[in-house]
Amino acid sequence: MRSPISTRTPSKQRTAYALMLNMGTARVDTHLLTWHQVDDGACYCRHKTGVQVDTDVSDDLAKALEATPRKHVCVITTAYGKPFTVDGFSGFMRDAISKAGLPLDCQPHGLRKTLGRLLADAGATAHDIMAALGHTTLAEAERYTREADRRRGGKRAVVKLNEHRKNKLSQTTPQSLGKPAKSEGKTTL
Repeated sequence: MRSPISTRTPSKQRTAYALMLNMGTARVDTHLLTWHQVDDGACYCRHKTGVQVDTDVSDDLAKALEATPRKHVCVITTAYGKPFTVDGFSGFMRDAISKAGLPLDCQPHGLRKTLGRLLADAGATAHDIMAALGHTTLAEAERYTREADRRRGGKRAVVKLNEHRKNKLSQTTPQSLGKPAKSEGKTTL
């Protein structure tokens, strides 16, 4: 039996989590994201690099945002309905991490890295990841694709081996492995 879909409003922490995991925003970008930016297809300028990031809103993020009340121009606001400062947002997330029972070394930046890995696992190229995360160098994005390519490559190698073996007749059957060879009546002197 499936549980009914919750109509509860997600917490601000949950919305922040959804933004960071699905858009790859750093905390310095997340705390100032506006509804216009996410409604416009997840388009924003990275504070750290000045690089314009123009992606799309994933299905998971769209669901989270649909359930989030629109009470201010900024998506995430303080308890007083004002935009966070970057330090205030950091404290807000640190409190959420502690309340969830997670270790404090569990940082929101890890969600950005998780998105990079998810994109690579989904088959996105290093250039795609570079654009989605607003990286300035290809080497930053290649970290994610190298890992994913290695995992996929190992699996592809075994698939190719299996296909190769299907086309060959084995000289030895698995049942005869480990048994002494028959001498067919010949003797050696």
